[in-house]
Amino acid sequence: MKIETRSDRIKVVEEQFDAYLQGAQAAETLLGPNDALRPSSSLTAAAARELFEDQVTSRTLDVVARELKRDGASFYTISSAGHEQNATLGAQLRTDDPCFLHYRSGALMQARSRRAQSGTAIRDALLGLMASAEDPTSGGRHKVFGSRDMWVPPQTSTIGSHLPKAVGLAFALSRAKRMGLELPLSSDAIVCCSFGDASASHATALSALNAARYAFRGGRPTPILFVCEDNRIGISVETPSGWIRDRFSSMRNLMYFDAEGELDEVHDAVGRAIHACRTTRGPVFLRLSTVRLWGHAGSDVETTYHTWEEISAIEAQDPLLANAKLLIECGAADPAALRDVVAKVRQRVRDAIPSAQATPKLSARAEVMKPLAPYDEGKVRAEASWAERDAKRSEVFGTTLPENNESPTRQTLAAHINSSLQDEFLHRPETIAFGEDVAKKGGVYGVTAQLQKRFGPARVFDTLLDETTILGVAQGSAHIGLLPIPEIQYLAYVHNAIDQIRGEACSLSFFSTGQFTNPMVIRIAGLAYQKGFGGHFHNDNSIGSLREIPGITIACPSKGDDAARMLRGCVALARSCGRVVVFLEPIALYHERDLHEAGDQGWLTRYPKPTPEASGALLPGEVGVYHEDASDILIVSYGNGLRLSLRAAKHLLEAGIHARVLDLRWIAPLPFEAIAKHAEACGAMLVADECRATGGIAEAVVANLAESSYSGRLGSVRAADCYVPLGPASSTVLISEEEIAQAATRLLAR
Repeated sequence: MKIETRSDRIKVVEEQFDAYLQGAQAAETLLGPNDALRPSSSLTAAAARELFEDQVTSRTLDVVARELKRDGASFYTISSAGHEQNATLGAQLRTDDPCFLHYRSGALMQARSRRAQSGTAIRDALLGLMASAEDPTSGGRHKVFGSRDMWVPPQTSTIGSHLPKAVGLAFALSRAKRMGLELPLSSDAIVCCSFGDASASHATALSALNAARYAFRGGRPTPILFVCEDNRIGISVETPSGWIRDRFSSMRNLMYFDAEGELDEVHDAVGRAIHACRTTRGPVFLRLSTVRLWGHAGSDVETTYHTWEEISAIEAQDPLLANAKLLIECGAADPAALRDVVAKVRQRVRDAIPSAQATPKLSARAEVMKPLAPYDEGKVRAEASWAERDAKRSEVFGTTLPENNESPTRQTLAAHINSSLQDEFLHRPETIAFGEDVAKKGGVYGVTAQLQKRFGPARVFDTLLDETTILGVAQGSAHIGLLPIPEIQYLAYVHNAIDQIRGEACSLSFFSTGQFTNPMVIRIAGLAYQKGFGGHFHNDNSIGSLREIPGITIACPSKGDDAARMLRGCVALARSCGRVVVFLEPIALYHERDLHEAGDQGWLTRYPKPTPEASGALLPGEVGVYHEDASDILIVSYGNGLRLSLRAAKHLLEAGIHARVLDLRWIAPLPFEAIAKHAEACGAMLVADECRATGGIAEAVVANLAESSYSGRLGSVRAADCYVPLGPASSTVLISEEEIAQAATRLLAR
């Protein structure tokens, strides 16, 4: 008995399609180009033929992808076969309606390319399949649908994790207008986001849907078109019949449309959904009925969960076959014309293969990583210089400037962050700040106090309690030129939404070869040593999940004057290089005043006002050094650890040991060059790492020095791999100044 293969099924579907076209009879009367297919439809014969050609192009590329994979020339086989009705979206959306596309939206992309009059859609698709370095979107880094000119930011998501940033962009459209900023999009642009029915159940997708409804219910325009391409299965797990309609059709503050049936019926339903979204400026959910042909991907053995009878029944629903029948029966085209379209498309695709195959692949690490973390120090320093600062500040505040910005007295870390945020808002009208409790309350610790009062609710606003949404709003806002400074209330909370940073925000430049960026500075209150407040959620010292993210920059200030200058550097880096920056603020130091003993006010500093020179900012790699003349031992630390290390250095000095203390300031990427320079000047180096032993910075610092043949002694003090408990027990798992001093003494005695 012959065992059929996936290649056989592709052949079956194509033969079924070709056989119909070969034997079909033309209608008695052919329609004119501008005639509607049927009296009740708005789809014309000419538009239907264009849709058909775009769908055949998408299907042919899917067939070729499997063949090329078999021959070792292609690396991607997740196809759009069976989803071709999404071309109706590509034909009706405008090319400045941003699209965040599902990986089965191939026909949509072909139709959008036609609308944009792009002549390279076939070649571009082939280059993506072949991981070519000449792929105009990702440069060979991944197979994605994307185009800068057509406003299609590339997505690699398979679980709906691109939905929050799509909502964020829709939400930001009206906010940018309220701020008086010029948008790169039309005034009535909408955002389209496509995804699968299985992804619709993912927490990230549901979070995005909730956020859109929440915003619209609150009177904030959020024109997003959610397109669920419903093929009723996720790899092998079936979606219950009618689930998508039952789940989403009755949600309040979410208009719902079904697009199913014949091509013209789908086209008109899509048109109604687009119109509703554009005119109401609210969220719309469109269920697009599809089927999935040939399994999830080329490696998916569909017969492990479908019988041959079930597979045949799915293949009988092939939309290309149904559309060919409709066009011929309605007189939109005769069989010979459609056969000609199919033959020419197939030939165009196959003719484009040899030249695409001849293009180079990425072959060097530096080449692969080039768009990951762009850094131009000259641009950053230029961005950090504020030549017109005083004029802009006077414009807003008149002759009376904010007291905390001008006071000659020394102030706390929290006060300096607040002052620097105010100055950034004065200097950059595109800056926005948002998060839980940041606006009216001014933050749980008062760090954003007065910001909303001084700059208005369009620029400083509270969000719902959802970190995924906060980070989605940041990404979407950045897409259209805003500079978001979102706040995550506690470090522990960012783990709820870490993929929005790791898988989405930080990957955008990489997968678009720098054509799309989402610059932002994410303020996160965190680390341990808070007294009298809350256990591990409010004393979280876990930074490993942030530090491992490719392309990220993490700043961690300890003192107020450093914080102000570092925040300026972070904003300049984000704005000039499109970078994602985390500004990790030690909560326990927000309102700290003293260093060595009560009342010494050794932790207070004067606010360093911005200057026309870039020296008013601190940039990555620029560290802080204390007791620079000391050379017995170098203590390397950051955050709370700096204060502890300085206290430990005083104890060591009383014992005759001269300790130099280095404040890293930047914990990703680590300033290895500066560390090595100061370590070489000392006979030993000790890392005082307040974060967990696993995932902290100590292991990287020690390994780097050891591998560079550092001749001095190496050691570290690290917090335990443990959650921080409530109350005095926290001291058992965190490092202390006594422990640092003792470790330094032991290290020197070796």
